[in-house]
Amino acid sequence: MASLTLQNISKRFGDVAALSDVSLQVQDGEFCVLLGPSGCGKSTLLNIVAGLNPQDRGTILLDGQAVDQLSPRERDVAMVFQSYALYPHMTVSQNLGFGLHMRGISRAEIEGKVLETARLLGIERLLDRKPRQLSGGQRQRVAMGRALVRRPRLFLLDEPLSNLDAQLRINVRLELKSLHRQIKTTILYVTHDQVEAMTLGDKVVVLRDGRVHQIGTPDTIYNHPADTFVATFVGSPVMNLFQGRIVREGNAFRFRCPDFLFDLRHITLDMEKRDVEVGIRPEDIEFKESGKTLLHATVEMMSNVGADKYVHARLGKSPVTVRAAKDVSYDTGQRISLAVDPNKLHIFHGGRRIG
Repeated sequence: MASLTLQNISKRFGDVAALSDVSLQVQDGEFCVLLGPSGCGKSTLLNIVAGLNPQDRGTILLDGQAVDQLSPRERDVAMVFQSYALYPHMTVSQNLGFGLHMRGISRAEIEGKVLETARLLGIERLLDRKPRQLSGGQRQRVAMGRALVRRPRLFLLDEPLSNLDAQLRINVRLELKSLHRQIKTTILYVTHDQVEAMTLGDKVVVLRDGRVHQIGTPDTIYNHPADTFVATFVGSPVMNLFQGRIVREGNAFRFRCPDFLFDLRHITLDMEKRDVEVGIRPEDIEFKESGKTLLHATVEMMSNVGADKYVHARLGKSPVTVRAAKDVSYDTGQRISLAVDPNKLHIFHGGRRIG
């Protein structure tokens, strides 16, 4: 195991800046997830850490030692790809042990390590099969086992679950989290799936266009997004965002937009008369029939996701999504009253979080 430090990593492909001054600290034994949309630079960064691509600028350190001039083999990292990349003519046992064989390890030691890893992953009964005889989930376990059997300093996983169906992805995700607790190894994991990131990661790094937008725990990323991109990228359905202005009325500050007005708290005086965006999660809006600060919306449709329902409505011309209990039902065009807790608002100015 090893700690990983990235210092101002930059990479260009022609006129395109794939990565711009990416800095990151991953502690020994930490599960760190790189999260972002396609083309944001996640896989490029993983390949640079692995030594498969050189960076244009910056430094990579493992346990405080620079490894920029080392080959992938010398860095002692293991990578698991989206495609399983198994050797089709080899058995599971041979696939697991191939890397050890290439390093000149004795046959007896290889057999012991392969069996130990297979038991850890629950695939010991598959050792004599070939990849074509395995399901997608089993192939993924073999791919992870081939990396795990070497006990490298660092694991790099590039969207390893994206080829699995939805239910199997959930199962393997739980297994991967459990496996990490057992082996306590350092993992750098790439995904565009926010649920995967929030479920697996001790630390989440949100990327867009080659730049880091926020680094934090899943709770911090969700509850205190650093900017409007993180606020709308993490969370499903996405956070409601409303554009307007902070105004002062007597001793109180309020948010005013063309469609509604509501009270704010914890706002500094220098934000008075500034244009802002106010965000609120669908689960932080309540249905209420009476009160002084209610917002009145018109229902457009409802979506049923099983345990919850979501009401899609409009506050004037502004769309709003509200989480509702599974037994709630509204008709299209029905008027509803909503209440917002000022303490649960997210306020952004120039795209960045304030307060």
